[in-house]
Amino acid sequence: MATLHIFNPEHDIALAANLSNYTSPHAGRQLRHDLGWLPALWASEGYVLVENVEAAARDFAMVMHRPFDGFVDKHLLAKLIIDHVEPWGWDLALRSFLIRYGVKAVPTEEKIGVIRDLSHRKHAVELLRSLTCDGTIGYSWQADLMVEIRQAIRNHQRVVVKAPWSSSGRGVRFINNTIDEYQQRWIQNVIASQGSVVIETYCNKVKDFGMEFESDGKGQVSYLGLSLFHTENGAYMGNILASENEKMEIISRYISVDLLVQVRQKICYYLGELYRGRYAGPFGVDMMVVRGDDNGQCSMGNGQYLLNPCVEINLRRTMGHVALALSEQTRSDQMMRVEYSGNTYKLKIKQI
Repeated sequence: MATLHIFNPEHDIALAANLSNYTSPHAGRQLRHDLGWLPALWASEGYVLVENVEAAARDFAMVMHRPFDGFVDKHLLAKLIIDHVEPWGWDLALRSFLIRYGVKAVPTEEKIGVIRDLSHRKHAVELLRSLTCDGTIGYSWQADLMVEIRQAIRNHQRVVVKAPWSSSGRGVRFINNTIDEYQQRWIQNVIASQGSVVIETYCNKVKDFGMEFESDGKGQVSYLGLSLFHTENGAYMGNILASENEKMEIISRYISVDLLVQVRQKICYYLGELYRGRYAGPFGVDMMVVRGDDNGQCSMGNGQYLLNPCVEINLRRTMGHVALALSEQTRSDQMMRVEYSGNTYKLKIKQI
């Protein structure tokens, strides 16, 4: 009996599509093909599903300078006794794929439906409200009518509109004062297909970061560590590899440690209750250090540093979890980056 670990980075898009027979865009398939070995970083036992066993073994050894013998491809699955599967994230497409190749230890469609509902951005809206306190900033809400969105723009001038389900860097539109025809058409299509959009007041971001957690599905959520990452145009670029103390020192230049601890504790309690009996596994909460104006608005200004404590909830494993695994096995003061060159994705670790 063994665990099967899977890197399926196309999960967010597949979850939005909500189809058993789904083919993700080329970029997602390429990322899965090239970096399928990533779960070997935390897989203490069992197997890691990859598309090319020899390439995965080579790429893992190049990064970690040690071998890993548990890589398998899909054609071997029917020959293995798998009693547990730990994917990047669960969706109907992955469930259908595993069943086709003989893996029976998969959740029911109803269970995946629960995970999909919990992955809806409406839960980030509610979590943000529960985390509001002195030193925090940010406001978000759901809308399903264009008149509501136009009113939000009149009230706030600059807003961010997000699809309820989407992957990092996708499904997000920044609107400044007016909606053009392209933006309106996109919003209407999202509302038609997903039922609503989520609107956020625009924040003058200073720094991205997040907190990584694990739910036991029984009401307990464990904090795993900080994730200090870099994005460009909403797309993930890389993570700092450092000890928890070093990462906390960086964030505490902007936000007090007491506030960070308070927010962390509230997340553990709130999501522990929400996920009780519904979700067991890793997840992350993305946050931002922002600069607020004198009126406490989430807008441009030269005021104090404030914390937006919930930009996203990623109900799956994240690159922050990858960075935490690497930080335990590499030196500090390094940057983990995913680079695309020569038609392939590579994980690179570079000195800062």
